[in-house]
Amino acid sequence: MSKTNQGRFFEDYQVGQVIAHAVPRTVAEGERALYHALYPARHALYSSDEFAGACGLEGSPVDDLIAFHVVFGKTVPDVSLNAVANLGYAEGRWLQPVYPGDTLRSLSEVIGVKQNSNGKSGVVWVRTRGLNQRDEVVLEYVRWVMVRKRDAQAPAPETVIPELASALTAEDLVIPAGLDFSGYDFVQAGEPHRWGDYAVGEKIDHVDGVTIEEAEHMLATRLWQNTAKVHFDATNRPDGQRLIYGGHVISLARALSFNGLANAQMIVGLNAGAHANPCFSGDTVRAWSEVLDKAETAAPGVGAIRLRLVAVKHGAGDFALKGEDGKYLPDVLLDLDYWVLMPM
Repeated sequence: MSKTNQGRFFEDYQVGQVIAHAVPRTVAEGERALYHALYPARHALYSSDEFAGACGLEGSPVDDLIAFHVVFGKTVPDVSLNAVANLGYAEGRWLQPVYPGDTLRSLSEVIGVKQNSNGKSGVVWVRTRGLNQRDEVVLEYVRWVMVRKRDAQAPAPETVIPELASALTAEDLVIPAGLDFSGYDFVQAGEPHRWGDYAVGEKIDHVDGVTIEEAEHMLATRLWQNTAKVHFDATNRPDGQRLIYGGHVISLARALSFNGLANAQMIVGLNAGAHANPCFSGDTVRAWSEVLDKAETAAPGVGAIRLRLVAVKHGAGDFALKGEDGKYLPDVLLDLDYWVLMPM
């Protein structure tokens, strides 16, 4: 009997199934250093203990997306090892900051299944929670993936499609305890633009671009212990290319958004996300954002702003997203809808 893990296939999932993922990960300053080396990430709250302390936190947390990648990476061997594609996200919330020294683990519940009409694959919905060493939930989100079937003749399960919120409201967002932007240092943060300077409907070209290198994306994906075959094994795809991990594109675009959104400090909500087209080594990634909504919060000096972050392969200046047929244009890599906290 083989002792190796072949991963789950579509027929292995049942609604209500709870999966405890291996292996717990203690996050250290090394993750932050590598993250900032891999991406041009430089938001002040995640770069300086002094800056974070002046904003009411106990110190500088690790970047929100470090927590996301660590929690996400643990789920791959159980959820998406045999995935055809990661299709989307919803109802994501960062519930409390993660600090160096915290140990994270992941737990997922299957909340939906639907076999595709070709009978060769199906869509699986899971709600994943990241917990720390005190069993506190630090992050939760829903994602759905298309997964291959082991046996195309296996009977289709009863279809269950979960009802998911199209977007989080400002009331759904959790503001970190003690967060206070009333004495925010705009000079140290890098830009003067505050919550009131942004208008709903405004679009921002983040200007800069980064060309993705093969070694960098594989190093990043290994850092998060993401084992999906398509990111490493060039023989796993008919075109002989390694697919760039979608989270790598998310982090790259978020880091690029510093230019124009330097004060969009903390990610607290993930409304939706689509990896619109595949990304490969050699692609140059640029980004633009659109302001979708704004809200006040009860925390002193803290406003919430909802953004659409779009990553594209080439120029971002025309803000093009979809064609007349309603489909994403071929150069669009990422369409991410999320909430961040910003000084008012």
